[in-house]
Amino acid sequence: MEALHPRIRLFWVAKGAIGAIALGVGLAAADRWIADVPLAAIAAVVAVGLGLGIAYAVRLYRIWQYEIQPDALYLERGVITFVETSVPFVRVQHVDTQFGPIERALGLSSVVVYTAGSRNADVRIPGLTPDRARELQDALRRLAVESEADDGV
Repeated sequence: MEALHPRIRLFWVAKGAIGAIALGVGLAAADRWIADVPLAAIAAVVAVGLGLGIAYAVRLYRIWQYEIQPDALYLERGVITFVETSVPFVRVQHVDTQFGPIERALGLSSVVVYTAGSRNADVRIPGLTPDRARELQDALRRLAVESEADDGV
């Protein structure tokens, strides 16, 4: 099983920090317009949110793994709910590489595998270097094309 690049933890921590700060801003707005919320309570909520975000990022990094098996892409992930996903290559529609501004700043990319079906029709592998993302994208495309010959439908 392959692990994600360690810098993905920074991305996940940044997402958690943004959420904690947004919650703090919401509480500050409530303090101004609705009820008196002590500044210490707002600071405590933001601090707890940051702490939980960091703990979540560390734990998720330890669990998140993927592997290219002979007939499928296999993924394991999740902190509260553990998810195992197997994507048969015959179900792969197309594969993209994506990276947002924070990922780009951290030198990371994501590979998104779109599958046939309507429920959870895409699978994302975050936390890859751009070179590894392109390699994985090419490998998955090749395996999907090769598996078309084996499709009995």
